[in-house]
This record gives sequence, structure tokens and C-alpha cells, in this order.
Amino acid sequence: QVQLVESGGRLVHSGDSLTLSCAASGRSLSVYVIGWFRQAPGKECEFVSSIRWDGGSAFYPDAVKGRFTISRDNAKQAVNLQMNSLKREDTAVYYCAAQPSFSRNWAYWGQGTQVTVSS
Repeated sequence: QVQLVESGGRLVHSGDSLTLSCAASGRSLSVYVIGWFRQAPGKECEFVSSIRWDGGSAFYPDAVKGRFTISRDNAKQAVNLQMNSLKREDTAVYYCAAQPSFSRNWAYWGQGTQVTVSS
């Protein structure tokens, strides 16, 4: 069982930066991949980034590549998403999720945090 709690979402302006945090708790976190997803109103859930809890390469779709950076904060047992050069189209509820490394299923999800980018 893994518990995930997102924080950091708020209203920002285009071009601003914002860091989201996903605090994780539970057993055997090292076997999980932590991912960030987002869902805008009327749109499907979209993959934003992922990283293995015990290290390894990070992944990004083209929509955020070069602007977003995922990282681990071992001291706080969290995974952060640094978002730079924010655009209005980045407005969404951002969720973090955990996927066991032996599975393709994102088994655990947080409650989400709202990011709103105004012009």
C-alpha cells in the first residue's frame, strides 16, 4: 500500500515557475515508479512525467519536455515536479501516481492539486 499526497498547486501567470510535490508513504517504495499526470476540464488524463523511486531516467512527453523537471527528494520522501515557463494550456489538476516496477498499472493515486495559469 502506498499513500500519495500532492501539494503546491496554485494560480500563477504565464511564464511563471511552480514546483509541485508528491509526498509518498508506504512499504517498499523502492520498487515503484512515481508519475505525474494532469487532467484539464473536458480532456483526458495526460501523462506528464515519471521517475523510478530508486533512481533512473526520467520521462517526459513533448508537451512539457524542456520545461518540466521531475526529481526525488529522499530526505522528504517526495517526488517533485519543477515546472518552468508555464503556459495557459498547462492549467489542470495534477496528480501523482505510483506504479509497481513489475506492473504496467498505476495502482495508487493522490487526490490531485490544481494548477491554474492565467495570461
